[in-house]
Amino acid sequence: MSASRPPRQRPPQAFDPSFSAEYKQDFSNNQEHQPQPQFQQYTPEREPQQFRPESQYRPESQYRPESQYHPESQYRPESQYQPRESQYNPVIPTHPSRELPIPPPVAQQGWEPDPDDYDDSLENDDNDDFFNGSPGIPNPNSTEQFPTSSLTTNSIRAPSPPASGPILDHSHLRPGKQAALLSHERTLELYRANAKKTSDPELQFEFAVFMIDASKSMPIPPSTPGNLLQVEKALEKREDLIREATGLLKRLADRGHPASQYFLADCYANGIGTVKNKQDFERAYPLFVLAAKHGHPDAAYRAGTCTENGWGCRRESAKALTFFKKAAAALHPGAMYRLGIAELNGELGLSKRPKEGVKWLKRSAEHATAEFPHALHELALLHERGIDNVLFVDYEYSTELLAQAAELGYAPSAYRLGECYEYGKMGCPQDPALSIHYYNIAAQQDHLESCFALTAWYLVGSPGVLPQSDTEAFLWAQKAADLGLTKAMYAVGYFYEVGIGTPVSLPDAISWYKRAAEKGDKRAAQRLKGSMNRPLPGGPGAVLRRGDLDGDGKGGKDKDCVIM
Repeated sequence: MSASRPPRQRPPQAFDPSFSAEYKQDFSNNQEHQPQPQFQQYTPEREPQQFRPESQYRPESQYRPESQYHPESQYRPESQYQPRESQYNPVIPTHPSRELPIPPPVAQQGWEPDPDDYDDSLENDDNDDFFNGSPGIPNPNSTEQFPTSSLTTNSIRAPSPPASGPILDHSHLRPGKQAALLSHERTLELYRANAKKTSDPELQFEFAVFMIDASKSMPIPPSTPGNLLQVEKALEKREDLIREATGLLKRLADRGHPASQYFLADCYANGIGTVKNKQDFERAYPLFVLAAKHGHPDAAYRAGTCTENGWGCRRESAKALTFFKKAAAALHPGAMYRLGIAELNGELGLSKRPKEGVKWLKRSAEHATAEFPHALHELALLHERGIDNVLFVDYEYSTELLAQAAELGYAPSAYRLGECYEYGKMGCPQDPALSIHYYNIAAQQDHLESCFALTAWYLVGSPGVLPQSDTEAFLWAQKAADLGLTKAMYAVGYFYEVGIGTPVSLPDAISWYKRAAEKGDKRAAQRLKGSMNRPLPGGPGAVLRRGDLDGDGKGGKDKDCVIM
């Protein structure tokens, strides 16, 4: 602002006839004893605003001098900015003035304008306190305190009309004895009400997925002669929930929503919403293809799997290869793994090209997930034995790949690492703690060999790592036998015969020996023929080689199992 600016001209509207002559005389006498500032020598930080009558004043147009204008700070209308009187109290001058007081600069006030704190658009302006942030409903996440009156007019914004009821009722979350989460039915009702209000397909799709998940976890009382009616009502309620979810998914799928098309096809493929809960690939396959055409990678992969195996369609290797390549172009790890295996083994009409197969496996390993960790395991096995002129042997890298797959929860990789740390294979040191750790990861996923490996570890124990326990050894052997492991069936029969971790029971021993013999276990057949009449090998305090349970005839896993 230039210092040679001419004096301001007062507008004619600035005259106020309410001043009396006597007051004017007192004012002029006081001014004679005070030095009068020259406007040419005074450069105010902010130009005072000229007075305008209230009828001509527009509250939404707030003056901002050029020296204090920042392009990055957006305009804040009065409807969204309400200064609080407690933060800004304009100083009333001691002498009469015909001009409005000059507001202090923005930097001197107790707030800083943030463009992210508000939105100038009128998209969400529906006079709802939840969106416009009225004083009636404060924002719990905000630490900034906004004033409640305007800087220039001191006008207070009228509150929004009260709603008929609370938008969100959190009374059930208040501290005290009455605090509780919403019931399952109440949550479903609120979710359904919100889904019906919106036309957003994503929200409706999430609600349909929620209903499918809720139907899976819905409790069904055990069937007894006294509660057959309750069981029927619970089953009917579950069917109604699935029927509502599939109906909503069908409507979304007809509108061309890819996620709904894929999820509905996945439900049909898993027997959800089908007749007698049977898999219906004839209804699932067209939806997989439709979603794949809309660019859904998982749908393209599933369509390729259906075409390769003839599920709901004819077997066509060329068509399956097309779907797999389409999914692989979107970096789908499962599709890239399938292409890699096909290149290695010459499947899907392809010739054997190990080099190309390794490339696909490496790409899949880079994008491995908990659902598709297979490429990590397969690539580790390839580095363990190597491929001539394609892949060299690297035990260290192989172990690293197995560890990555085990971290994703892949049971075969965890079992392989358990073996490596138990026997010192592939350059790994013998470490009972790590061996038991990886065996346990795989056994928690019902891996047969890992369950039986824990049986052997519990028989001998490990000082400072795993206490010896015949009971745990029997339980893990029984779990492996129930899952179908033949040598575990023989071990359970032997435990019943000798009484390891369980009371002696010859009928149970014979039963397990028969099951093992039916699956081709020669030792179980020998025990059934004539070994029952001979003295039992062992007894309390005897020592049994682990190889006797593993059935390899070598007895050379270098572990002794103490039988109580």
